[in-house]
Amino acid sequence: MTIPRRIGALERPGARIHYEVTGSGPAIVFAHGLGGNQMSWFQQVAHFAPRYTCVTFAHRGFAPSQAILGGPNPADFAGDLAALIEHLELADIRLVAQSMGGWTAIEYALTSPAALKALVLAGTTGTIDPAQIAEPERSRLGPWMQENMSRIPSMFAAGIHPAAGERMAREQPALHLLYRHIDDQSAALDKEALRMKLIAMRKRPPHDLERIACPILFVSGDEDIVIPPFAADALARNLSNAKVAHIADAGHSTYFERPESFNRLVAEFLASA
Repeated sequence: MTIPRRIGALERPGARIHYEVTGSGPAIVFAHGLGGNQMSWFQQVAHFAPRYTCVTFAHRGFAPSQAILGGPNPADFAGDLAALIEHLELADIRLVAQSMGGWTAIEYALTSPAALKALVLAGTTGTIDPAQIAEPERSRLGPWMQENMSRIPSMFAAGIHPAAGERMAREQPALHLLYRHIDDQSAALDKEALRMKLIAMRKRPPHDLERIACPILFVSGDEDIVIPPFAADALARNLSNAKVAHIADAGHSTYFERPESFNRLVAEFLASA
């Protein structure tokens, strides 16, 4: 079976967006995190492309999309996504977002696009402020941050990417190395400056998610040290259209570290959405 694949570029104000389209059928659009690009989703594209049209892209400023002097403004991400969906004439989409991609996905979803049929938020609260989550999870946030944020400098010093995690580096060193290689493709981008811009955007109250009409699946790795995995439980509890799935023995990048579990959860969710 030959699976169709094509590569293109979308011209946007101040940026050229690289994208790839693989497979045929209903569309899934994948939005990567701060350590990734369109290549991050290779394990999802291979799994879903026989049944879905898989659209991957590199956010503005991330190679191989056009470099941007001073770095990208993440406030532009959702508009880029909307323009890409329009450019590809996708009338029926499912959106899968990881970490930083959650900023893109939530801001896009809040525009109430008719095309959006399902939303997966993996390792992310996007523009929703975790400090505003409900109890009892809110009281867990401070101790969690104190415990985990202090570990990140030593992990970088040991050559471990925190978004990949210590377990991936120990148990799947080749996969961890690939994660680092993908991250290195945008080595010229000041990711710490971009991280500060993302944090500044994280102001929305949790009830804003009530405006998203489509079904939502939160996927959390129980060993995530970047985004508190229990935040998803607090956000989903008050949403009639949301569910949460936890993946044990996984860090921040569940889609990369535990693709079989991640793909199964997403496939089951999309089948019922």
